Amino acid sequence: MGHGHDYMDSPGDPLYSFGHGLSYTSFEYSNLLIRSAADGKSCEVSYRITNIGNRSGAEVVQLYLRDVVASVSQPPMLLKGFTRIELSPGESRTTTFNLGAEELSIYNAGLERVIEPGLFKVMIGASSADIRLTEDFTL
Repeated sequence: MGHGHDYMDSPGDPLYSFGHGLSYTSFEYSNLLIRSAADGKSCEVSYRITNIGNRSGAEVVQLYLRDVVASVSQPPMLLKGFTRIELSPGESRTTTFNLGAEELSIYNAGLERVIEPGLFKVMIGASSADIRLTEDFTL
């Protein structure tokens, strides 16, 4: 070990997952839809969120992406977008994330930023440990 700057890979789960937070109400996620653009370089991800609780509240919805068949090793989930949504009790809203070249590209073995065709997994939820919707799509 060095002087406190070394990377340590230790077992166990974090006490609080990325995006963890508390709310005074509950939210339901539904209707995940992914539309790929004809050029294969972007897509639109929409979903519906409903406040199913008795109080007004806000939810920070997070979109994670996984490139399932990348030519170089990729993390199992990467945060690619987030938005804060305020809803009254019983209120629903359909919201959209746009994934463009920046979000869909990776660095290949030659250190070039490229969009590789293949299978991707979209994950939407309240935190990295609280994924509510998942869907695969192909570019």
